[in-house]
Amino acid sequence: MAETAPPAPPRIFSAPRRVATRRRALALQRLPDAPHYLLDDMVEDVEERLSFLRFEPKRALVIGDWTGRLAQSLAAQGVDVVEAEPAAGFNEEVPYPFDGFDLIASLGTLDTVNDLPGALIHARRALAQGGMMIASFLSSGSLPKLREIMLAADGDRPAARIHPMVDVRAGGQLLQRTLYADPVIDQRPLQVSFRSLDRLIGDLRAQALSGVLADPGPPLGKEGLARARQAFAESGENGRTIETFEILTLSGWKK
Repeated sequence: MAETAPPAPPRIFSAPRRVATRRRALALQRLPDAPHYLLDDMVEDVEERLSFLRFEPKRALVIGDWTGRLAQSLAAQGVDVVEAEPAAGFNEEVPYPFDGFDLIASLGTLDTVNDLPGALIHARRALAQGGMMIASFLSSGSLPKLREIMLAADGDRPAARIHPMVDVRAGGQLLQRTLYADPVIDQRPLQVSFRSLDRLIGDLRAQALSGVLADPGPPLGKEGLARARQAFAESGENGRTIETFEILTLSGWKK
């Protein structure tokens, strides 16, 4: 009997919308004072992990870091670095067109792939023996204020507006399922203060975090937006509302 193909992963996210969102973010990053605090945090974390482990890769692949900071840091240490960006056509859900990396760092991209187990498998296969993968992305518990605000804005007819996200437990199970050795899973919060809902939404757009659901909810409309702005103002103190971003980092080795 012929082998049965595994079922296709559910289509939660729209690939074209994902690419368009990242392209818009890249354009917004050219503006003065563009926010990139999430990538800055992820890059700093990767650098600290490599320093703590005293791991000195010879060849590295950096995915999703449009700041270029991690690639520059690694190159300054003599590492041969390849950079890849989903907005430029790199697809983490298919086998990579290159391999043999001692380090693969995926920053802020895996939270919007439909086949996350497959993406992790492709990354492991692109590693050299003894290589390490580090993937950081937003996870469960992120944007609690915005979730509450959108529920208030939608009233009796809540719509799907914020992405489903992976939690710590599921992240650990994914690393085990995809055969990474010595897996490490951790989550850390990053809190940011905002004066307005519009500034929060602007920061999300500039960091490629706006909606890419395959089946998004209906437009909020003027009345819904007014309710959202009011709910945002009421959720803060002294004219500021603190929002939380939960960053999940998965790391493991190919042995």
